[in-house]
Amino acid sequence: MGVETINYGKITWTNIERPTLEDIEVLKRNFNFHPLNLEDCLRLERPKIDEYDDHLFIVMHLPVFNGGQRISRASEVDFFIGANYLVTVHEGILSPIYQLFDDCQRYEQTRAKHMGRGASRLLYDVIDTLVDYCFPILDKVDHNLHAIEDEMFTTDMRHIVEEISIVRRDIIALRRIIKPQIAIVTNLERKDRPFIREDLDVYFGDIADHLNKAWDILEDYREVIEGLSETSDSVSSYRINEVMRILTVISVIMLPLSLISGIYGMNVLLPMAESPFAILAILGLMVVIAGGMLLYFKHRKWL
Repeated sequence: MGVETINYGKITWTNIERPTLEDIEVLKRNFNFHPLNLEDCLRLERPKIDEYDDHLFIVMHLPVFNGGQRISRASEVDFFIGANYLVTVHEGILSPIYQLFDDCQRYEQTRAKHMGRGASRLLYDVIDTLVDYCFPILDKVDHNLHAIEDEMFTTDMRHIVEEISIVRRDIIALRRIIKPQIAIVTNLERKDRPFIREDLDVYFGDIADHLNKAWDILEDYREVIEGLSETSDSVSSYRINEVMRILTVISVIMLPLSLISGIYGMNVLLPMAESPFAILAILGLMVVIAGGMLLYFKHRKWL
């Protein structure tokens, strides 16, 4: 994609999608960034803030839903923020950031709105847009939870257990992505820096509230999915017990019938052995025994 730059007044926004070594060399020539931070832009790095006298290096992770694997994956965004510039480096799969950059390139009004109040306010706008992007993903999880609830007693349990496992995995992935970002934004809110406007602490506090809200939602989802998992286990156990009860009843009924057929299968002289009606009598006896046992089981409410 290469290095793209927008200038508005004294503010410069440099955006790099899918960074290469050549792109990093451009940043090295144009800015006084630490070499280790530039290396971090080329690999997956944990969320953090590195602070210098005239700028910050911020690494954040935001979720992107993978429809094929049905799980949210972390997408890294790196920020270099100084008094009059913002540099963003990312893989280009987070639609809010490249859409915002594209709008700033195209429309004068959008540039004035986001870049006309300083680089730190532009940083806030970018992070706020990315954090808001999390909530449609959370809504998708909520939709999946409701779908599981609706199908819990109407669909085969193998499908339900599979769906529960997929949604639980997605919730775990989202929790792992969201939690570290709270500390990053809280740091921006509470610590004063000369190249970040002081009045922005309220704005970063608002982003922190949104992240905390997302975390609380994920906590609720975690409790719901655990409850659904326990319910599915109970339903599965009940159905297995029902099957085992029927099989046990059949086995108990067959036991005396097998005994009778085994006795009359021996090569010894038995009552009615020479009678032409012996087979009918034996079958009738078996029917009476089986019917009597069924009536007894029904009376005891075992069936």
